[in-house]
Formats: sequence, structure tokens, C-alpha cells
Amino acid sequence: MPVKVEGGSVADADFWNGARALVTGATGFIGAHLTRRLAELGAVVHAVSRRPARVSEHGEVWHVADLADPEAVLGLIRRVRPDHVFHLASAVTGARDPGVVRATLDGNLVAAVNLLAAATEVPLRRLVLAGSVEEPREGDPTPQSPYAVAKWAATGYARMFHALWGVPVTVLRVAMVYGPAQPDTRKLVPYVTLKLLRGEDPEIGSGTRPVDWVYVDDVVDAFLRAARVEAAAGRVLDVGGGGQVTVRETVELLARIAGGPGRPRFGAVPDRPLDRPQVSDIGPTAEVLGWRPRVGLEEGLRRTVAWYAAHH
Repeated sequence: MPVKVEGGSVADADFWNGARALVTGATGFIGAHLTRRLAELGAVVHAVSRRPARVSEHGEVWHVADLADPEAVLGLIRRVRPDHVFHLASAVTGARDPGVVRATLDGNLVAAVNLLAAATEVPLRRLVLAGSVEEPREGDPTPQSPYAVAKWAATGYARMFHALWGVPVTVLRVAMVYGPAQPDTRKLVPYVTLKLLRGEDPEIGSGTRPVDWVYVDDVVDAFLRAARVEAAAGRVLDVGGGGQVTVRETVELLARIAGGPGRPRFGAVPDRPLDRPQVSDIGPTAEVLGWRPRVGLEEGLRRTVAWYAAHH
């Protein structure tokens, strides 16, 4: 059952109608879905991009800002005066390359710290940060990538800003997200799907890594709940499927759904070093937010394949 707060269930239009929401990374995968949902709920949506302003698709107001610049971030927050900030802007890469260290530091840690600092000067009802299930946990070995360690550090800063200065921040450590309209078609699900729909053979690693998958609409639901539920302030919560399916099993399921002559070629590319299985602990998320994933993997992949078949 959804957590109940004053005014009704956590995602109803009564709460969001007229609320001012700022979405960073609004051109990204989760950000675009969240921007659309907020607009449908009647929120006044301000969207942030590093590139020149886009055409508004849902009535959102676009801003261009470099989130690695603290003055630009503070100026943006002062102009918009949002009730809620959803920080989804991120330098997302699984690369194990020294060349990505600086970009992941600026895009994932510096940007988050700048928003946290701005929230000490301009009051917010809630700041929701997108973390990652790849962040090390207590007792984990060395972080597996520059991206993982930057997200981990940002979560540490969020805890500190809440404890010392009362910033109403929630971190959602998101698992492997998939679904329609994922813009980076190099990611596993869109890459494999498009190859299969073209009748081509996708080239995959060994496929042995277990992955915790979560459908994008379920992730959006979690962000909406985290922004509203009072008990979420100061918490770090996992958003995932709560189980593991190997890459091979996922790709084979996609092949059955897509049909066609294409056949996955496992072992055609090397596995990334330090890739470790990660699984979300969604028990606390269910307790605090009343959230659980609603879309199972097979149903989500069917929706995803249908979208790509219709749009490509």
C-alpha cells in the first residue's frame, strides 16, 4: 500500500499541482521520464541542461547551467526558487579509464556538492539525489570504477549536509534502469534490442554478471515518493528490482521477445575488470516510501522492445 501523507497518496496531482520542481539532467533517461510525469501531475517544471535550451515538450521551462560551477548553481536555485529539486544530471560511464576520472568527479561529486551547498542558502522542501547501486557498501572491496567512487562520495556529502545543516536530502541508489526511449543506445538493453530488431547479432561479454534490473517508470515513482514523504529526509535508500538476473539470461529473454534471425554472440567482447554483482536492498525503501517495483523484467522488456520497434 502507498505511504499516506497529508493530502492523499504520494503521487497524486493534488500534491504536485502548482509545486515548483527543478530537474537536473532532464535530457537524460530518467530525467526525461520524470519531467514528463511531473508536468502531467500539474507541477511547474524547470529543467536543466548543459546544452542550449530545448523546445519545451510538456510545458517545462529550460535552463542552461554548468552544475560544476558553484555560482551558476546558486544563481539557478535563487532564480527558480524550487520546492523540490531532483538531481539526475550525471557523468554516467562504466569505463575503467583514467581519462574519465575528472569528468566523473565534476559530473557526479562536484555538481552534487554545489546543489547541497545552495540548499543551505535557499530553503527547499526536498532535494533528491540519484545515487547508484554500484556505490561500495560497508565491507565492500575497492570501488569498481571512477563513476562508483564519485557517487559514493556524493552520498557521503549528502549525509553530512543533512546531519550538520539540516538539508532535507534523500539519496536513492538506483540499480540498472531500462525501458523505452533510453537515449544512450550503447547501454545493454537498447543495444541488444536494436541489433535484434535489425536482424543482426549483438556482441556481448561472457554474460555471467548478475544484474539488478528496474523499469524506468518504477524509478520515477520512487523519486516522486522520496520528494514527498517526510520520513525520507536524511535517508539513503535503494531503488531496484531486489533480485538478480544474469546478463546472459536478460539477453536471451530479449532475443525470445524480439524474434528474428539475430543471435547474441557471448564472449565476443571482454568483460570489464572489477565488475561485481550488485543487488538492491529494497526492504527499507518499502518501509519508508511504501514503494516496490511493479513492472517485472519480462513485462518491462516487452514494453521496451515494442517501443523500439515502433520508433526505430
